[in-house]
Amino acid sequence: MSEDHRIAKVTILIQQKKYPEAEKVLKDLISEDANNIYFLSLLAEVNLQQDKIDVAKTIIKNAIGLAPDAPHLFYIKSRIAIQQDDYNEAEENIMQAIALDSYDADYFAFLAHIKLSRKQYEEALEFANKALEIDSENLLGLNTRSTALLKLDRSEESFNTIEGALREDPNNAYTHANYGWSLLEKGDNKKALKHFNEALKSDPNFSYAQSGMLEAIKASNPLYRGYLKYSFWMGNLTAKYQWGVIIGFYLGVKLLRNLADNNANLQPYLNPLIIILALFAYSTWVITPIGNLFLRFNKYGQLLLSEKQKQSSNFVALGLAVFAVGLLLYFVLPDERFLSVAVFGCAMMLPCSVMFSPTKYKDSLMIYTIVMAIIGILAIALTFISGEIFNLMSVIFIFGFIGFQWAANFLLIKQSNR
Repeated sequence: MSEDHRIAKVTILIQQKKYPEAEKVLKDLISEDANNIYFLSLLAEVNLQQDKIDVAKTIIKNAIGLAPDAPHLFYIKSRIAIQQDDYNEAEENIMQAIALDSYDADYFAFLAHIKLSRKQYEEALEFANKALEIDSENLLGLNTRSTALLKLDRSEESFNTIEGALREDPNNAYTHANYGWSLLEKGDNKKALKHFNEALKSDPNFSYAQSGMLEAIKASNPLYRGYLKYSFWMGNLTAKYQWGVIIGFYLGVKLLRNLADNNANLQPYLNPLIIILALFAYSTWVITPIGNLFLRFNKYGQLLLSEKQKQSSNFVALGLAVFAVGLLLYFVLPDERFLSVAVFGCAMMLPCSVMFSPTKYKDSLMIYTIVMAIIGILAIALTFISGEIFNLMSVIFIFGFIGFQWAANFLLIKQSNR
């Protein structure tokens, strides 16, 4: 087979997402022309699509060594960096691509996408507009512009932009999914479901659409819809403002407690408010896995849940069961020692809800959760042996529980702010 035919075959295989087959043909081509930059860039691309990130990075590094003035290589290197959650390197490389070629809409669109991920919404809009000046039909530029406008509270312009993107490519999975998330953020979960469904028709394994479909199904519950509104609002804030909300909430509750302790006349009003605020804070941690637990009984929802989401919901359900059993035994027997079982079950629902969440420090939340579980079980054992609910291990468990909330917030906020 001639070289031209093999290149055409690679192109078709990539379009069909048959990346291993494309990789095999490319390796044959490179064995005949080891320094061909185009072949190397395609090989890096197919490895990237197969999540072989380190291999793709090595290939693109070698290619840049051969052709340091090829902008497309820096574009691929930027996309590789995104997969490694290295947004600084990603931005540095896409800026290098733009410096070498300032008339490629894809480069500006991808820079806009990076800025959007870093919650730099004004800059994201600026670079998306620049991409669309070069190519008014650039789909990533249109999608990024739409999302940036939504985050800047310019909803009408946002929806006009994404509807324009759909006119350009009515079957594009990413555009439908992006539209669905925008509608979900504005509270229209029914219409969002339709767009997630369209996205999954085009690409059944598209995780961005799958996670959106899950949230849209759960948003049929008014309580979850309220939580989702809060979640979007909190997620749109940068790290310093997220910490401002968390610390402000903590100090506000502490102030209310002090007022209640020092003013007996205010206690009938303040104590219920403190309890409501505490329940709200607790619910923001556990509502997602509990929602996933209910989806296990939905014939469509259970197909969308990942293994980790299922495992998290299982552990939260176990914590809820332990809480219920402990509380029941306390009232039936009655024996105050069973309160330690109930408290343990209730407390463990929180770390179990986020133990599989991705963070910069791999498995850190899961390790913390396991340690807490061990300490909690030891605390229960000591309680039944000594009869003392407040023993050394239970005190350590309480401090560990408080510490977990701050540690988890730190890790999750760091993960969501690039």
